[in-house]
Amino acid sequence: MFRDRAEAGRLLGEHLRRVLAKAGETVVLGIPRGGVVVAGHVAAALGAPLDVIVPRKLGAPGNPELAVGALALADGEDIALIDDRTVRALGVPASYLEAEIERQRLEILRREAAYREGRPPVSLEGRAAVLVDDGIATGLTARAAARAVARRSPREVVVAVPVAPPETVREFAAEGLRLEALETPSPFGAVGRFYLDFRQVEDDEVIAVLRAHRHNG
Repeated sequence: MFRDRAEAGRLLGEHLRRVLAKAGETVVLGIPRGGVVVAGHVAAALGAPLDVIVPRKLGAPGNPELAVGALALADGEDIALIDDRTVRALGVPASYLEAEIERQRLEILRREAAYREGRPPVSLEGRAAVLVDDGIATGLTARAAARAVARRSPREVVVAVPVAPPETVREFAAEGLRLEALETPSPFGAVGRFYLDFRQVEDDEVIAVLRAHRHNG
C-alpha cells in the first residue's frame, strides 16, 4: 500500500536507480495523468529529463470504461492495439473502431499540445526510455505506448510502475517487453486499491510537473 503517488514515485525511482544501466542516459516518459506525478519523482531520482507519452484507451460502444483496445501515436502514425477477443464477444463493428481511433487520436494530439506547451518531444535516440504510470491492470495502454516509443530509436524501452498484477508481468515478458514493478499482488482488482490517496489528477497538475522538470530537458 502506497501513501500517494509521490511516495510511489520516490520508491520506484530508488528501485530504477539500482537496476538501470547508465541511468544518466535515460529519459522518463510519464503516462497522463496520474503517471506523470509518479514520473516526476522518478525523473528526479534518476536526474533524467521528463516528457510525456499519451496513449488512450479505445472504449467499447456504450461503455467507454471497458477497453476494446488502445492507441498511441509515433510521429503521427497510429499504433493501435485491438483486443480481438473482446471485440468479437461484443460484436463491435469495424466502423465503430475506426471512429473511436479517430476520436482518441484527436484527444492525444490535444493533450500533447496542452502538456508540452510548444516544446518538442525530448529525443530518445540511443537513450533508455522509461515509461512510468501509477500502476497497470491489463497493460493495454502501456503496451501501445511502448510500441510507439520503440519507433523513436531508443536504446531500450522499460515500462515502470509501482504496482501490476503478476499475470500482466508474465504477458509483458512473453512479448519481450521489460516491465519493472515494485509490487505484484494477487488478487489484483483496481490500481487505486493500493493507494491510500488516489485522487483524480487534472491537466493543470500534469503541466505543473512537466514545467518543474523543464530545466532537465
